[in-house]
Amino acid sequence: MPTKPSGRDALSKYTGSLVRRAQQRHIAVWLAEVSAEITSVQYAALEVLHRTPGVNQRQLGDELDVDRSTIADLVARMVRNGLVERSDDAVDKRSYVLFLTAAGKKQFAALQPRVEKVERVLTERLTPRECLELRRLLSALLPRNET
Repeated sequence: MPTKPSGRDALSKYTGSLVRRAQQRHIAVWLAEVSAEITSVQYAALEVLHRTPGVNQRQLGDELDVDRSTIADLVARMVRNGLVERSDDAVDKRSYVLFLTAAGKKQFAALQPRVEKVERVLTERLTPRECLELRRLLSALLPRNET
């Protein structure tokens, strides 16, 4: 009589369970290799602001795929921590534009190699081709922005 899979094996047939477990692993590796103070979402915000200084808060939220209240809280925390500077948008007075402070630029530069190490640790058992395929498949799970 065949045995029923138990525990993790039984749950591995569910994509959501695997995604959750992968996220838990990412958090554990992030905490060990990068920072307990800067979250991966905060780092992503630093990267966006490094790449596109002066982006407005709504655009940053869209880029990070977070809602308005989440991006407002995230930006407020990063402003309080001296990483981001917020100023009124000259074009849209209801909006803020965001820039990295000197401390934000320094933090980004210090964290970047650690974040790359997280990527290596998470994908060390995959070939380069499998890494690309994994990112493609995970991206396929996400809703498409049709704005």
